[in-house]
Amino acid sequence: MNPLLWPVRSVANGLGLAWWARVQTRSPDAVYWFGPFLRRSTLEAALVPFLADLRSEAPGSIEHQLLRTQRGEPLTEAADLG
Repeated sequence: MNPLLWPVRSVANGLGLAWWARVQTRSPDAVYWFGPFLRRSTLEAALVPFLADLRSEAPGSIEHQLLRTQRGEPLTEAADLG
């Protein structure tokens, strides 16, 4: 991600216009939020290596959704994190 675009991404996120990927795994049960992105196509391209990295950890399953939303911390939600 280009660091010069962070202010623009931050504004887009604050307005709920940023693109995020919600990635859910089973075994372990976790939800990962990947973003923010200004364009869906940029998110789709960046998501490929992110999903490959998750697959290398051999979860039971991986599902993802692309959403235009506002998001903040935490970016990882896991059953064992509380």
